Amino acid sequence: MAATGKNSVLFVCLGNICRSPIAEAVFRKMATDAGVLDKWVIDSGATSDWNIGSSPDARGLTCLRKHGIETSHRARQVTKEDFMSFQYILCMDQSNLSDLNRKAKSVNNYKAKIELLGSYDPQKQLIINDPYYGSQEDFEKVYDQCVRCCKAFLEANP
Repeated sequence: MAATGKNSVLFVCLGNICRSPIAEAVFRKMATDAGVLDKWVIDSGATSDWNIGSSPDARGLTCLRKHGIETSHRARQVTKEDFMSFQYILCMDQSNLSDLNRKAKSVNNYKAKIELLGSYDPQKQLIINDPYYGSQEDFEKVYDQCVRCCKAFLEANP
């Protein structure tokens, strides 16, 4: 969970096995490369409970490895505590956003800023589509969108 004096971000998608673990791994690598990892708490989670404890999708792991990124993430569901402990909760699509805003209403005085990760995309692609039923190419597209968005998010929050 977020520690005092640190920035914090939770990336969220439906199952926490495709988009959000890619975003988490990409952002962690960017923060590491920028020398600011120690200033961040970074995690990812799901709006659903379908994949709790699962590793990311094999196609997502293949995509990350292709780009020199490793992850040991295990899927987890977003908790009420996340709304209190994270500064930013960045999700992938309108359905995630609706689910998160609904869950946030049950948390008194939550502090998290809930946004679409795509709102940081310089190419203005607001939605990061779920690649689960797609091809390896769809995972590459998610990766490219996450790189653009995470870069802009990190630059906005040094």
